[in-house]
Amino acid sequence: MVKYVGILGGAVAVLIGIAGLLRFWWYFAALLKGSIPAVLIFAGAIAVIAGLSEIKDEAASAKEEKK
Repeated sequence: MVKYVGILGGAVAVLIGIAGLLRFWWYFAALLKGSIPAVLIFAGAIAVIAGLSEIKDEAASAKEEKK
Protein backbone atom coordinates (compact mmCIF):
# COMPACT_ATOMS: atom_id res chain seq x y z
CA MET A 1 0.00 0.00 0.00
CA VAL A 2 2.88 2.35 0.79
CA LYS A 3 4.24 1.93 -2.72
CA TYR A 4 1.01 3.20 -4.23
CA VAL A 5 0.97 6.22 -1.95
CA GLY A 6 4.49 7.08 -3.12
CA ILE A 7 3.52 6.70 -6.76
CA LEU A 8 0.38 8.79 -6.27
CA GLY A 9 2.33 11.47 -4.40
CA GLY A 10 4.93 11.56 -7.16
CA ALA A 11 2.27 11.89 -9.86
CA VAL A 12 0.62 14.75 -7.98
CA ALA A 13 4.01 16.46 -7.57
CA VAL A 14 4.68 16.13 -11.31
CA LEU A 15 1.29 17.63 -12.17
CA ILE A 16 1.76 20.53 -9.76
CA GLY A 17 5.26 21.08 -11.13
CA ILE A 18 4.03 21.18 -14.73
CA ALA A 19 1.24 23.60 -13.79
CA GLY A 20 3.73 25.81 -11.96
CA LEU A 21 6.14 25.70 -14.86
CA LEU A 22 3.44 26.75 -17.29
CA ARG A 23 2.22 29.54 -15.03
CA PHE A 24 5.65 30.92 -14.13
CA TRP A 25 7.44 30.19 -17.40
CA TRP A 26 9.14 33.59 -17.64
CA TYR A 27 10.64 33.29 -14.17
CA PHE A 28 11.87 29.82 -15.02
CA ALA A 29 13.38 31.05 -18.30
CA ALA A 30 15.15 33.89 -16.45
CA LEU A 31 16.52 31.38 -13.94
CA LEU A 32 17.86 29.22 -16.76
CA LYS A 33 19.45 32.22 -18.48
CA GLY A 34 21.07 33.26 -15.23
CA SER A 35 22.41 29.81 -14.48
CA ILE A 36 24.17 29.34 -17.84
CA PRO A 37 27.32 31.32 -16.87
CA ALA A 38 27.61 29.46 -13.56
CA VAL A 39 27.27 26.09 -15.31
CA LEU A 40 29.91 27.09 -17.87
CA ILE A 41 32.31 28.17 -15.12
CA PHE A 42 31.89 24.93 -13.18
CA ALA A 43 32.08 22.74 -16.29
CA GLY A 44 35.20 24.56 -17.46
CA ALA A 45 36.82 24.17 -14.05
CA ILE A 46 36.05 20.45 -14.04
CA ALA A 47 37.51 20.09 -17.56
CA VAL A 48 40.71 21.89 -16.52
CA ILE A 49 41.07 19.75 -13.39
CA ALA A 50 40.48 16.56 -15.40
CA GLY A 51 43.05 17.61 -17.99
CA LEU A 52 45.65 18.46 -15.35
CA SER A 53 45.00 15.15 -13.60
CA GLU A 54 45.46 13.26 -16.85
CA ILE A 55 48.75 15.05 -17.55
CA LYS A 56 49.93 14.32 -14.01
CA ASP A 57 49.03 10.63 -14.31
CA GLU A 58 50.75 10.38 -17.68
CA ALA A 59 53.92 11.97 -16.30
CA ALA A 60 53.89 9.63 -13.29
CA SER A 61 53.49 6.54 -15.48
CA ALA A 62 56.27 7.71 -17.80
CA LYS A 63 58.51 8.27 -14.77
CA GLU A 64 57.80 4.74 -13.49
CA GLU A 65 58.56 3.21 -16.91
CA LYS A 66 62.00 4.80 -16.88
CA LYS A 67 62.87 3.11 -13.57
